[in-house]
Amino acid sequence: MSWTEQGDPATNAESLSVSSLLQRAKLALDRALPLCWVSGEISGFKRAASGHCYFDLKDDAAQIACVLYRNRAALVGFELQDGAQVDLRVRPAIYEPRGSLQFTVEQARLAGVGRLYEAFLRLKARLEAEGLFAEERKRELPAFARCIGLVTSTKAAALADMLRVLRDRWPLAQVIVYPASVQGTNAPRELLAALSTANARAECDVLIIGRGGGSLEDLWAFNDEALVRAVAASALPIVCAVGHETDFTLCDFAADARAPTPTAAAAMITPELHRLRASLDQLARRLHVALDDRCNRLAEQLDHLTLQLRGSLAQLAPWREALLRLASRLQGSTATQVPQQRLRLETLARALLSRQILPPHRSLRLAACHADMTAALAAQLRDARYRVESAASALALLNPDRVLDRGYVLVYDQAGRIVTDSSPVSAGQSLTLRSRRRNILVVTNEVTEVKVNSPSG
Repeated sequence: MSWTEQGDPATNAESLSVSSLLQRAKLALDRALPLCWVSGEISGFKRAASGHCYFDLKDDAAQIACVLYRNRAALVGFELQDGAQVDLRVRPAIYEPRGSLQFTVEQARLAGVGRLYEAFLRLKARLEAEGLFAEERKRELPAFARCIGLVTSTKAAALADMLRVLRDRWPLAQVIVYPASVQGTNAPRELLAALSTANARAECDVLIIGRGGGSLEDLWAFNDEALVRAVAASALPIVCAVGHETDFTLCDFAADARAPTPTAAAAMITPELHRLRASLDQLARRLHVALDDRCNRLAEQLDHLTLQLRGSLAQLAPWREALLRLASRLQGSTATQVPQQRLRLETLARALLSRQILPPHRSLRLAACHADMTAALAAQLRDARYRVESAASALALLNPDRVLDRGYVLVYDQAGRIVTDSSPVSAGQSLTLRSRRRNILVVTNEVTEVKVNSPSG
């Protein structure tokens, strides 16, 4: 019997189809190699009309076919192309029509950048949970900074841009540069030292920390945890301006304000000088107009009061004399009659009480009447004294000397009469001007020409 006739033990087992075998291999592969990340270089990239992407992922020793379906390709944030070093999150699979092994791509990222970005997100989430990025912690920037600090590299183009904007917009401010590297392994330490120096010296009103644009690796120093915490804890307000408008670092979130560029940061903390000048000029004009209006109104009131005073001076003299006479009479009457009446009553009371010509109850009544009369006389005396004092106060208010104390003068002619208008005055006539400044009598020289302004003038 030949070998084939005797048969191999396996020949008696059930035969598998190719598809069945591939399905078993696929299941075994899924169990052995779950979803994982793999690094390599893209080669032979093609994008089909359907939107699916096909390429090979290779390294120095091997390569494997990959497929990135349309829905997943739309989520990739960079351009896939030949030669790109990438990290792919793949699921190993067997393409049954050709019986070939391939990777089904779920996610894609640039090699190295992806790991940095994941570290960025983890640190951001942790610091945000601590409250370092809370809006209530952020402070307002000064409107008119007297001294501005710049934490950046002296070799950076951003420094020249910021100095130019500060000089053009706000030349009154002093600018202090705290030099530090903004890229490389030493950058976080130097930036932290510069920030500490600025806070220790406390000579600035606000700080700008920043640099120009670059890749994620170039800007990584501004994601250093120690630097981010120092920015959040700074005693000085900080504006962070790192990269371009689309670049974000953790220092941007920790700072009191974020500017899209260093130039924008310089503009953010400075007013526009020409606008301030225009505003001040406008306010000055408004103030001058208001002062002129006020002065004109006061001048009109003064003219009106002056006319009233001139018209009333002549009328006050008779009333003054009458008040003086009344006050003299009242004072004399009070001084003589009241003591006499009081003495008379006391004498009568003593006589009645000594003789006891009245019953006791009548004596008590008489005493009560005496007390009432005494109180009435005292009240009458107080009322008279009040009327005298009121008359004296009114007389003092009508005293022409009080008008003279305010800077006015009385004009007398040669006969000693008060001159109230220009009709009795002629050129060459002698006039006497009386004032009350420090009780000095002022007498004018002879008048050569008389000009009297009308009340309206």
